Amino acid sequence: MPGSGKAPLVVVGDALLDRDLTGSADRLAPDAPVPVVAERTRRTRPGGAALAACLAARDGRDVTLVTGVGDDAASEELRRMLDGRVKVIGLPLTGALPEKTRVLAQGRPVVRLDRGDGRVREATDEAREAVREAPAVLVSDYGRGAADALRDVLAERPPVVWDPHPRGGPPVPGTRLVTPARSEAHALAATAEDQDATGAPGGSDLRVAAREAATLVRHWRATSVAVTMGARGALLSYGDHPLLVPAPAVHHGDTCGAGDRFAATAAGLLADGTLVGEAVEGAVAAATEFVAAGGAGALADGTSPEADALPSGEESTDTDAAPDPHTVIARARAAGGTVVAAGGCFDLLHAGHVGLLQAARRIGDCLVVCLNSDASVRRRKGAGRPVNPLADRIRVLRALACVDAVAVFDEDTPEQLLAELRPDVWVKGGDYTGADLPEAALLQEWGGQAVLLPYLAGRSSTTLLGRAAEGAR
Repeated sequence: MPGSGKAPLVVVGDALLDRDLTGSADRLAPDAPVPVVAERTRRTRPGGAALAACLAARDGRDVTLVTGVGDDAASEELRRMLDGRVKVIGLPLTGALPEKTRVLAQGRPVVRLDRGDGRVREATDEAREAVREAPAVLVSDYGRGAADALRDVLAERPPVVWDPHPRGGPPVPGTRLVTPARSEAHALAATAEDQDATGAPGGSDLRVAAREAATLVRHWRATSVAVTMGARGALLSYGDHPLLVPAPAVHHGDTCGAGDRFAATAAGLLADGTLVGEAVEGAVAAATEFVAAGGAGALADGTSPEADALPSGEESTDTDAAPDPHTVIARARAAGGTVVAAGGCFDLLHAGHVGLLQAARRIGDCLVVCLNSDASVRRRKGAGRPVNPLADRIRVLRALACVDAVAVFDEDTPEQLLAELRPDVWVKGGDYTGADLPEAALLQEWGGQAVLLPYLAGRSSTTLLGRAAEGAR
């Protein structure tokens, strides 16, 4: 959309043609134990890199798609869908454009049928020139040769985002953000660890994901890696302490295409000059909204669904009771859940505190707040603090639906309490740096992971006290 003020984007990758055959199934076939699906609707849409390009164009960008297309019927159908939405620069294919057909009953996939084995044969001068002149490039690699054919020119000016595939080649060094899904990161990191001999066994799922992301940052020589983790959001790593960006809500709809929505949003925001962390936050929000609106299954000929207001993903707890932290943790572990802990003074509770605690609760299955005692607060904050005594601070925290239990510590730091509770995840606000995470090494002793969460700027108890004092004058 010219004149939108948004940076244009070139998408390099492998286009697919996706179809959904949707119906209902209420009986099994008489000759085999398989459902009989009565077809009701049939939808066709761009897939793969073509879906990412359409979603970026839907955001109001001029988008050029460099992808393999041929003379087959599927390629012609894809061209018709993309006409007027994105500019297509074709790369020659060795066979027919890949088609993927999902058969769904009651909204759930029953089987997928794949057809077409076309791979990009070679790059063209027009494609090379488009990549060289691009203000920003998104590589949407589906392992069918487009990225490999243009690897030399991509290496000259690394992309802002590379969405990888285990069957594709590695991102070029210097790529600003690589966005593997959790399963892809696991497979790709296993290969990298075999080559680099840097693997380490064991640990929680989040700790393993953090280690694998750091491995990939080093192995690929990328600026950052964001591992998309479905309903848990995305784990962003620069090679050290990760930043976990939780999803703003949890939806259990069709996730098909959510990775393309994430990559297209992140690439567009980076092209506009946004910082990597902010781009990942925006991409997590966009992918969550995409799933809430029905995912790729709600698309029709490349049109992105519009999401209604998102329902809350928060879970309620009984705030009238005073649950014991050990009981809460034991119950979560007995169910195979993840224990999350967050700490602080929480003297004057404000929006920054609440946002942090809500985000922390969405990471796992219970949240225990480690709260500084009054004496601990005074040693940290000085005379006159806390403003609210311990009993009041506990009562306010327990009233939050996202807090399952509160544990108090009297020391300057919560290490002793953490060693007793042994949470799977320890959360800090994103204004901390790696040097400010002494708990990280402690968590590693039992396979836990310390993570940063995005910090809501401009909110603090000190600021509130200053405003109150100014108002009193």
